[in-house]
Amino acid sequence: MPKAKLGMSPIAWWNDDLPELSDDVSLEECLRQSRSAGFTGMEKGRRFPEDPATMLPILKAADVTLCGGWFSGTLVNEELAANQDRIAPMIELFKAVDAPCIVYGEVGRSIQGDRTKPLATKPKLSDDEMKEYARRVTSFGEWCAGQGMPLSDHPPMAAVVETEPELEAFMRHSGEGIPLLLDAGHLAFAGGDVLRAIDNHHARINHVHVKDIRRAVVDGLDRTRQSFLDAVALGAFTVPGDGSLDFGAIVQRFADYGYEGWFVVEAEQPPKENPPLRMAQVGYKELMRVMSAAGYTVETQGFPA
Repeated sequence: MPKAKLGMSPIAWWNDDLPELSDDVSLEECLRQSRSAGFTGMEKGRRFPEDPATMLPILKAADVTLCGGWFSGTLVNEELAANQDRIAPMIELFKAVDAPCIVYGEVGRSIQGDRTKPLATKPKLSDDEMKEYARRVTSFGEWCAGQGMPLSDHPPMAAVVETEPELEAFMRHSGEGIPLLLDAGHLAFAGGDVLRAIDNHHARINHVHVKDIRRAVVDGLDRTRQSFLDAVALGAFTVPGDGSLDFGAIVQRFADYGYEGWFVVEAEQPPKENPPLRMAQVGYKELMRVMSAAGYTVETQGFPA
């Protein structure tokens, strides 16, 4: 039986791009709520300390392990060396707390954090630009792995790799040195086929975000007028069990290919209407249902003994 670990992203509690969508809780309370719902991991957020000597006791007290964290990459418009300098302290931190990977998210040219930019104005790369970008990200992934910390490339909405055709081009021109994070919600939002992406790229997937979408909200967007952040504020994203994606089929497909590792709930949405603890409980219940049906053994230990 394949093994899985279930984690969460703190974006359900604190939204970095839209502070008004943040729940005013401490790091310790965020971890407590997530762990009480059943999750054994948490990705890094803005309220986490940068010193492992400070972070480790907090994680241990909460019985939670650090299961990843976002790095804002700029390889589409900045040199490799600049990104290496910025990620180096994060690599050392993640190694010290035994995290599985760093999530690489491209923010160069992205409109993800700009509420004045409609979804339809997202940046696009020419074929030659995509080839060069993929080569550069591969080199960066190889360098990070050589430093002792693998990356997981996350193609998000509003960035240079967003749609399924863009993902296919990126994967075709990049190499095994840069593994893939499959985010079901972002890919579905972009009009992609999640199961087909798993079929095509399962050998490179080393991290999974189980983000759900509310199809009615996504389909109702005016992409020539509304931004990514507008969509978030309207509730485009949610947890498994509260949205429109078939996570039974998605998780089964991962099991079919023998994927073992983290499934991380990342669901930014208005916390007043969708209290983070309640949504964590909904997401965990649904994931445990579909994990059991797919034959996964879900690890229940948090911080390593």
